[in-house]
Amino acid sequence: MINSLKFLRPRLANGASTIRVCPLLTEVAYLPVQNALERLGSSWQGLSQEQAEQRLEQHGPNVVAQEKHRTRLGLLGLAMLNPLVILLLVLATISLLTGDIKATIVMSTMVALSVALRFTQESKADAAAAKLKAMISVTATVIRDGKPREVPLADLVPGDLVKLSAGDMIPADVRILSCKDLFVIQSSLTGESLPLEKTEARPNGGARSPLEFNNLAFLGTSVESGTATALVVATGLNTYLGMMSKFLVGQQVQTSFDKGVNRFTWLMIRFMVFMVPLVFLINGMTKGNWREAFFFALAVAVGLTPEMLPMIVTVCLSKGAIAMSRKKVIVKRLSSIQNFGAMDVLCTDKTGTLTQDRVLIEKHCDVVRNEDDTVLALAYLNSYFQTGLKNVLDRAVLEHREIHSEMDIPRWEKVDEIPFDFSRRLMSVVVETPQGTHRIITKGAPEEVFRRCNRFELDGEIFPLHTLIVQDLKEEYESLSEDGFRVPAIAYKDVPKKAAYSRADESDMILRGYLAFLDPPKETAGPALEALRQHGVSVKVLTGDSEPVSKKICHEVGLPVEHVLVGSQVEAMNNAQLVDEAEQVTLFARLSPAHKVRIIQALQSKGHAVGFLGDGTNDAPALRAA
Repeated sequence: MINSLKFLRPRLANGASTIRVCPLLTEVAYLPVQNALERLGSSWQGLSQEQAEQRLEQHGPNVVAQEKHRTRLGLLGLAMLNPLVILLLVLATISLLTGDIKATIVMSTMVALSVALRFTQESKADAAAAKLKAMISVTATVIRDGKPREVPLADLVPGDLVKLSAGDMIPADVRILSCKDLFVIQSSLTGESLPLEKTEARPNGGARSPLEFNNLAFLGTSVESGTATALVVATGLNTYLGMMSKFLVGQQVQTSFDKGVNRFTWLMIRFMVFMVPLVFLINGMTKGNWREAFFFALAVAVGLTPEMLPMIVTVCLSKGAIAMSRKKVIVKRLSSIQNFGAMDVLCTDKTGTLTQDRVLIEKHCDVVRNEDDTVLALAYLNSYFQTGLKNVLDRAVLEHREIHSEMDIPRWEKVDEIPFDFSRRLMSVVVETPQGTHRIITKGAPEEVFRRCNRFELDGEIFPLHTLIVQDLKEEYESLSEDGFRVPAIAYKDVPKKAAYSRADESDMILRGYLAFLDPPKETAGPALEALRQHGVSVKVLTGDSEPVSKKICHEVGLPVEHVLVGSQVEAMNNAQLVDEAEQVTLFARLSPAHKVRIIQALQSKGHAVGFLGDGTNDAPALRAA
């Protein structure tokens, strides 16, 4: 145990220290907009083409570290770098030199067939993966010499101004300079299933991670809705994703299969080192013919070696790879098939792996959390008539198309709209009801909606919102939040008719209820986890999402959670403490990519064959480590 910890310590320290946010990005986050531009030697006109070319030469292209594509010769060499194959080649050479042609032919044939089969299978997988990568081509809209233009992502440099809009990938690590209704999908880096609001406002201090800063966005994430102008601060290997990619292209970790083959080969070698000289001496001393004793000892060495084993192993692994290819799974390295079967601990991400990566309405309830269809109808009217870019929550509401006919939406008419902004954290629409009344319907953050309400509706009756009642009502929506839901509140009021409405009209409203949104688990997740349990595989969830949301999903899929570790606790533990805790804990939340790597390596140090399942960029280092 002590030896394994000594070996583990430098690996964990290295992994944790290299995956971090560029210090310059954190510095710029705290600067006013104009100072941030000056710090990067830029302006609102962007860089000139000459400046961009100079900086490109200085900083290099905006590309992350990539694993070198192996040539066919390299793949052939990799297929031959197998301890059993090397042992057979050595024995075949000795047999040839001593005139044992039959043994030479048998062993050489087994080596050739095994290497050829492995080379063919892995070269096909490499070619398929290369075709997938070739399909990706990304550009960014950058301001150069005061004019917007499309340039390849690789040509971006620090100091560039980029324009972002819905559907765009964030092209580098950037500081937001100005934006409107900007929501960014950051799940690939942090595991959070819901888009995050981004603003140009500077962080107000505290010990938060830069990944949580509202005025920063990172390479590898994407814009869900809204528009923005952003300043490129870090590119290429200096980005958070670039730091992560350095870890991915390091030396490949040995699988349990590789370790098993190595142990078996050394066992054979130890047998030969002990048996061959002993047989040679005994035979020579008893028969007196040392030449004959030498050849007999050599025959013993050949006999101890299972010539067919490399071929049998390769055929079995290839059969598994072919079976998985029929299910559209690319197996790049044959040895991973055996590792998959030997796995006794599966670590899995949550977002998009256990869950659908698709936000749905789980509840629509009144102020005391009783199901209420009127709350959903008001939310539908709000989302349907708003003209701004509809975010993921609006789309979840509008999926309830049955409301359209039930409410007879064509009979309702939009009068005005008070759009969303980050200071109010809510938005309102004014509609004319079929009876000709003007009604304001407001949807937004519960604490902001509460401030604008002086009444609430329950069971068809309207009551005054006294100070004593407010706290009780707040506990209702707070309990939903603690259950892992994203909770906006719905309020309304009927108003006198007029031509235009403003924020001042969002007052003296009637609190109607709440919507509870969740990225629900996949239907197959529960049965899959149960099947793994029956096969002796324990499952642990490693996610960057919050603890309440993660616990909710674990409960939904039937995964018991008695104790939770969050990223800050993992950070504070030394390696010995983490090794002890990792086996006991089922759920790890708010993790960074480096934390996931440490946990996997801690489990491996206990002798577990660890698998990892995830589809986000933040999962890549953990996949590599497993």
